[in-house]
Amino acid sequence: MSILKVENLSKSYSLGKENEQLILQDVSLQIKEGEFAAVMGPSGSGKSTLLYTISGMDTVTSGRVVLDGLELTSLPEDKLSAMRLKKMGFVFQDIHLLKNLSIFDNVILPGYLSNNANREQVNRRARELMESVGITPLADHDITQASGGQLQRVGICRALINEPCVVFGDEPTGALNSKAAGRIMSLLTEINQSGTTILLVTHNIKIASQADRVIYMLDGQIESQKELGKFAANGRNQRAREEELSEWLFELGF
Repeated sequence: MSILKVENLSKSYSLGKENEQLILQDVSLQIKEGEFAAVMGPSGSGKSTLLYTISGMDTVTSGRVVLDGLELTSLPEDKLSAMRLKKMGFVFQDIHLLKNLSIFDNVILPGYLSNNANREQVNRRARELMESVGITPLADHDITQASGGQLQRVGICRALINEPCVVFGDEPTGALNSKAAGRIMSLLTEINQSGTTILLVTHNIKIASQADRVIYMLDGQIESQKELGKFAANGRNQRAREEELSEWLFELGF
């Protein structure tokens, strides 16, 4: 069952009178419920723009995006914002946290804003999430008192506080060292195995090899796709997946 459907999506930016730059061109895509999909491609291929338009963080020029049965591209901004808050989670390379709030307060804020649960329930879920990713001792700290890897885990807790049906990630490990990146990917894999759908943009073959499916973009279009299967359940080791993915990307000229 598809939880996310993208139909004939195009996005262009105006560069002046009678001059437009086409970033996405007639992209169609379906993401299954519980799938972990990674988007790859060279710089300028439209990966991040695809992520932002699908999630409603940027407007589309034409086409449709349907999430969990609701067409996002026809929603007014207030209802679209509510959908992003309640149905989606976001994890970015640059962690967008509020400097005037503690780490715990950064995690719970979307939960308070959503009105999906009372504050006691939100606080309990926040503590459980922070415990699961090993950052409970940082709860009362300022964000300046945590490392990049720790802040990325804060961002993941915040992304999950409202139990979204899909988590979007734009190079969430791009600014981390290999050890911190590995821990973040382990967390994302666990989140996916619990049933949450993930759509992730990455340049990193090691990261992408842990996805169920890799989508390759070129010049604003989907050039090719490769099924890898579930990372933990299929018994293949990471190196074999990386090698298979590398060979496929090499054939595509990446």
